[in-house]
Amino acid sequence: MFRPMRRHKQLLLEEECRAILENATSGVLAVLGDEDYPYAVPLSFVLDGNKLYFHGAKSGHKMDALLKHPKASFCVISQDNIVPEEYTTYFRSVIAFGKVRVMEDTQEKHDAVLLLAQKYAPDTSADHKEQAIQRETAPLCMLEMTIEHMTGKQAIGLVK
Repeated sequence: MFRPMRRHKQLLLEEECRAILENATSGVLAVLGDEDYPYAVPLSFVLDGNKLYFHGAKSGHKMDALLKHPKASFCVISQDNIVPEEYTTYFRSVIAFGKVRVMEDTQEKHDAVLLLAQKYAPDTSADHKEQAIQRETAPLCMLEMTIEHMTGKQAIGLVK
C-alpha cells in the first residue's frame, strides 16, 4: 500500500524516526483540502506510542478536510543544514501517514492535552498544568492520528 523509499541507503531506522518525532517541536499536517487541493498546515504535536496528538480550532479548513477525508500525512524536519560548497543541504526528516480522528471523550481529550503540556511546559507544576487544562480544554479540538506507516530519510552526506 505504501511505496518503498527509492533511496534506501538514506532510510532512517524506526527508532531514529521516533527520536525525531519525540524531539521536534512542530511539523506540517497535510490533508486533502477544498476541491482536492492539498492543504498543509504547521502544528505543534506530541507523539505517544503509535499516535500523534494535535490541537486546534473546532472549525476551519483543516477540520473540514479531515471530516471529509481522514487520511493525512505529517512531516517533521529535524535538521536542515545548508552546505553551499556541495549545493545541497544535510537534512533529516520523517513523514508519518495515518488516519486522523476528532477526540470526543472528555478523559481521553484531557489526557492528550496533558501530554502536550508535559512536552511544551515540562517545568511547570502539575497543579498549574491541570488548571490550564481545565481552563483551555473546552474550546479546543483535539485530534489523534494513528500512524499506519512512517519513513525517515537523511541526506546522503550524513550517511557517508
